Amino acid sequence: MKTIIEKVDSENPQKYEAVFMKAASVIKNGGLVAFPTETVYGLGANALDPIAVKKIYTAKGRPSDNPLIVHISDVTELNDVVVDVSEKAEKIINAFWPGPITIIFKKRELIPMETSGGLSTVAVRFPENETARFFIKKCGVPIAAPSANSSGKPSPTKAEHVKFDLDSRIDMIIDGGACKFGLESTIIDVSSEIPCLLRPGSVTKDMIEGIIGEINVDKAVLEKLSENEKPKAPGMKYKHYSPKADVKIVKGNAVDVAEKINAIVRENMIKGIKTGVIATEQTRDMYKCDNILVIGSLNNPEEIASNLFDVLRKCDSFEVSQVFVEAFDEDGVGMAIMNRLKKAAGYNIINV
Repeated sequence: MKTIIEKVDSENPQKYEAVFMKAASVIKNGGLVAFPTETVYGLGANALDPIAVKKIYTAKGRPSDNPLIVHISDVTELNDVVVDVSEKAEKIINAFWPGPITIIFKKRELIPMETSGGLSTVAVRFPENETARFFIKKCGVPIAAPSANSSGKPSPTKAEHVKFDLDSRIDMIIDGGACKFGLESTIIDVSSEIPCLLRPGSVTKDMIEGIIGEINVDKAVLEKLSENEKPKAPGMKYKHYSPKADVKIVKGNAVDVAEKINAIVRENMIKGIKTGVIATEQTRDMYKCDNILVIGSLNNPEEIASNLFDVLRKCDSFEVSQVFVEAFDEDGVGMAIMNRLKKAAGYNIINV
């Protein structure tokens, strides 16, 4: 399969009508189109077509019990795919849609089990990104879309990342430039009485609680699910976001963390193991390593979140065997950063 790549202006997608008509035709014929959102690039198929949805799992190499997010182009389309929109859900919608938050509802029968990962609920998102909304609108159907990467690899924040992972496996890529937030959407389950945070993101726990009061946090946000536990949302169960290198998180005060990582780097040099370090602008000079990737400033956690997946992908270009990364404060968006890092590291954390 030849993958078509079409570049558009995300701020003015209407200028590229022909591109979006071509993409819509691919979707209507059961194909796959990667498209930009404000979070990461999504790999889209007709959410109502179980055969098309199965192609997503095949292209990504994704486990079929990992549910997909259904994207809509307008909030008025929500009632077409879900039932029972609660008062708390309405408050979340009014506060954060369109935007980087996904809400889980009880699904309507027209959403196939292939889309919901075998669950009676469905995850729905109304993206902020103009290109994403214009694309979905032209398709005329809700779009099921996980991140447009090979399963387990860092999520794509640029079209070139999608091409690297999925070239010749999908029909089309809409190149709308770099994504704004760089982390997948927050996921909140409102299908039960007390809403539950299933995946942290740019819309933080504190922001949600400021709108609807106290919420629960699913244990999968903080720890690894066992093999026999069924994931309620994308990215909860399986190892994600990993470069080829073995990733380890080192947790402690900055001086102790640097001393520990530098000691391992020295040992690895003797053993002939090429090592990388992911550091911040404030700590980069504390490391004695030839392969340092700077993720951003400690004073700007949103910048760190935006750069995270791009930096993890750059680890592969450094051809390192091991990567060490500092642990971050888990307040605010830090919860989302550490959630992704823990999954990238397979929960391998060194405490110093």
